[in-house]
Amino acid sequence: MKKIIKLIRFIFDILLPPRCLICGEIVYKENGLCAKCFSKINFLSNQSCPICGRPYTFPIEDGNTLICGKCLSKPPVLRGLKAVFAYDDFSKNLILPFKHADRTDLVPYLSKLMFKRGKEFFEEADCIIPVPLHWKRKLKRKYNQAALLALNIEKLSQKPCLLSVLSRHRYLTSQKNKTRKERLENIKNAFKVKDANLIKNKKIVLIDDVYTTGATLNECARVLYKAGAKDVVAVVIARVCYFE
Repeated sequence: MKKIIKLIRFIFDILLPPRCLICGEIVYKENGLCAKCFSKINFLSNQSCPICGRPYTFPIEDGNTLICGKCLSKPPVLRGLKAVFAYDDFSKNLILPFKHADRTDLVPYLSKLMFKRGKEFFEEADCIIPVPLHWKRKLKRKYNQAALLALNIEKLSQKPCLLSVLSRHRYLTSQKNKTRKERLENIKNAFKVKDANLIKNKKIVLIDDVYTTGATLNECARVLYKAGAKDVVAVVIARVCYFE
């Protein structure tokens, strides 16, 4: 049976060869990038602040933990964040089609990268929670991109994804083009926990697509802590690295 499946896949690869998720060039393996596009992605590493994920412009010795000055002076609610790559002009070619153009075929690739990047978070976690969308925005977009990522990561991590625990009960104007102060004010009191018993004393990994100022993720973390969560960290696809 396995030989037959391999043969069918081989025939399909000849007729419909796998292509790069960005440029469309033929690639060796399905759900991936060509070498040229891969080399243009600014992947982030542990050479960054463990709290907010901001990359450092200077090297840090392996094993050392260095918290950035901003997090030291005003610690965020979120205990830690890991981002796969920087949000820039090139990585937008992955983020924007997924977020606004129904490119849900990007989910397997992006969620796999997120799982690898946040592996230590997932190993320690009790559950995974995606940042929710208000029902009006979800109706317009047709899906919650964070939920699709979280469901795929659930399979990879073997940690339960709780889709209905956290809800966005207030419809907001878009966070795009807002200052940090405006984002914080806009997102305030936008979320609520439906069943606190499901997260009480739990270690939680929040899932979202892009970290800009951290307003949304920190507000989610605040609500979860208030409901009894033990620990809240986050994993995102991309981070705006020099935005304030």
